[in-house]
Amino acid sequence: MRGVSAAREVGRWTLVDLIPASSGPAMEKVFADLEERVRAVEAWRGRLDAAMPAAAFGALSRDVDRAAYVRAVLQGYATLWFSEQNRSADALSLRQRVDSRLADARNRTLFVELWWKSLDEENVRRLLPASADLAHYFESLRRFAPYTLAEPVEQALTIKDVNGIRGITTVYDMMANGFTYEMAIDGVTKTLTRTELLIYTRDPDPEKRSAAYESMLKVFIENKDILAQLYRYTAGDWVQENVKLRGMASPLAVRNLMNDVPDDVVDTLLDVCRENASIYQRFFRLKARWVGTKSLRRCDIYAPLRAVVRTYSYTDAVRRVREAFDSLDPSLTRLVDRVFDAGHVDSQARPGKDTGAFCYGVVPDKTPWVLVNYNDRAENVTTLAHELGHAVHALLASRHSVLTAHSSLPLAETASNFAEMLLLHVLLDSDRDPALRRYLLGTYVDGSYGSIMRQAYFVLFEREAHRLIGDGAPTADGIAAAYLENLREQFGSSVEVPDEFRWEWLSVPHIYETPFYCYAYTFGKLLVLALYQQFEREGKAFVPKYLRILEQGGSKSPLAILDEAGFDVRKKAFWQGGFAEIVRMIDELEKLEG
Repeated sequence: MRGVSAAREVGRWTLVDLIPASSGPAMEKVFADLEERVRAVEAWRGRLDAAMPAAAFGALSRDVDRAAYVRAVLQGYATLWFSEQNRSADALSLRQRVDSRLADARNRTLFVELWWKSLDEENVRRLLPASADLAHYFESLRRFAPYTLAEPVEQALTIKDVNGIRGITTVYDMMANGFTYEMAIDGVTKTLTRTELLIYTRDPDPEKRSAAYESMLKVFIENKDILAQLYRYTAGDWVQENVKLRGMASPLAVRNLMNDVPDDVVDTLLDVCRENASIYQRFFRLKARWVGTKSLRRCDIYAPLRAVVRTYSYTDAVRRVREAFDSLDPSLTRLVDRVFDAGHVDSQARPGKDTGAFCYGVVPDKTPWVLVNYNDRAENVTTLAHELGHAVHALLASRHSVLTAHSSLPLAETASNFAEMLLLHVLLDSDRDPALRRYLLGTYVDGSYGSIMRQAYFVLFEREAHRLIGDGAPTADGIAAAYLENLREQFGSSVEVPDEFRWEWLSVPHIYETPFYCYAYTFGKLLVLALYQQFEREGKAFVPKYLRILEQGGSKSPLAILDEAGFDVRKKAFWQGGFAEIVRMIDELEKLEG
């Protein structure tokens, strides 16, 4: 554990709490533990039948849990190390070794899942209570029963993924994170990482914003043939395996099944977003007046809302974020402090490190790890609050098994987005200056666009792209044309979209690595807007209900958790309520404009 003061400074994380060293006896011991746990599960082969005693099923469940724990530790270490050092041959080698060993472990224990999926309902109901906290995990496996193939086929698919689709996405990561960008800044041409370049997409100078996007798109367009082919492989693999081989209803339905959310709920969510695109178009017209132009160009949508960009030191950012969590409940601030004091925050921007941000709660009994790229920008403070919200969520759910602690993707964004709302109101309450209020509200609406509408339209694009690829693998130009049409529907006449932005999708890692992931952001943001309205009405009486949502982790389905809290996400009116909060903010912004 680092000292408290050092933990509050920009720096790198430590992984020693997970595995003491990346090689040598400490690492080999974990691989040996994995082998031991897998063999314990393998010992059940031939002993599984419908008549097995409930006590035996309880023992099997504990063996499955222990094996899953060691798998998670290895996967977590390999992922965290590679994310901070994309250019390290040793980190890549470990990732490949872990992938191979985990695929082997999965194949050797797959018979348990297949047996459970084939079991009759009467015996499922008889045995399930004996699995204790793993009950929802086993219930979730049953959802996939109609789409499960014979054991040799499932084993072959697992092996295929290691050197197939997993390898392809690794190549994409290595390429995209390794790109550098040439940009003229105040007359001097500089070579920038993507993190450094993206700062200029939010610069007050419109020429710098334009130059930043031009530089980024130039590199991706130069590599479009390879990157587009990688996408055709990833999307094609998704369609061929899940829809054509397994028989799932659609490419999007695959993610919905993984998320434990009914197809009609996601369709309703996307439909409501599409119907409300005009709300953000209205905001962009307002924003055009703020930045002094007749209409925004695509490169202007993240333009700052005032000429002087507000900056925050990392120390100040940590203080503000702590205040935000404290405004809800001091117990949450103590959880935030655990992440910093453990040395589990990597905040330093540097080449070879993942360019985005994430929180990884690897296993329930370890404090989560948070990666950000801090550059003293206001949006970096929001990102820090967002990722620490994820960490708080993981810590609150840490009483669960490694197989039930993690929320499904739609609810996984609840605590992170709620943290952003808390931060917004802490900042609003700290200063009554109307100009600052406009800046903060405008910045929030700006960010909500990125979390709600942009993410929904990514999924709408993916739905079309997967359809096109499933129908016969269109050219890169065909996919790009679909993306450009998507952008123009999204922005309408409020934003000018140059033709070269048809290639922007090449730079979006989620569509390669986790197809249809992005609607989870939309789900989470709109959900939190509704939750925060309830918090404003109920005050501290709301806190136990909110914490209960987070404490359940993935031990129940998302709809069961939300139904218990009194939210019906099956209805359009629920999602429309989230948009109503955005409209309220835009109304205030127009009044502040005078």
